[in-house]
Amino acid sequence: MLKRVSCLVLRTAQGFIDSVFTLMKLPLRCLDYSCVSRRAKFISIPFKNPTRGEIAHLVIDSTGLKVFAEDEWKVKKHSQEKRRVWRKRPLAVDADTYEVICADLSLNNVTDAEAFPGLIRQTHHKILYTFVADLRRSTRNTTDSK
Repeated sequence: MLKRVSCLVLRTAQGFIDSVFTLMKLPLRCLDYSCVSRRAKFISIPFKNPTRGEIAHLVIDSTGLKVFAEDEWKVKKHSQEKRRVWRKRPLAVDADTYEVICADLSLNNVTDAEAFPGLIRQTHHKILYTFVADLRRSTRNTTDSK
């Protein structure tokens, strides 16, 4: 599945998984690519094809990402209040295929309405309709645009 989603060849996927295990300090090894190739013949996982051409409904919303500092454990242990750092990850997703069409990374004070033009500029597909999921914090200008 990782091979299909990330468009990697088997040898590259094997190296990627091995490096993830190494970074996580896990004493694991990925199966050899030839073994994975033989076993993959018997696995059938349905995938939706990537979006081609027009997008009927583009869903835009954002999520928060906490940036951990080196001394994060000190704050928990000693109950010292310290300013936390957050980033926002605005995403534009095709509602039919659930494919992430474009994404951005911004400061936590950027609203969905402010991130909207940048996401639309990254999209290389024709969009029939646009839907902003977080309408409470959006502006009328954003929801009326096509």
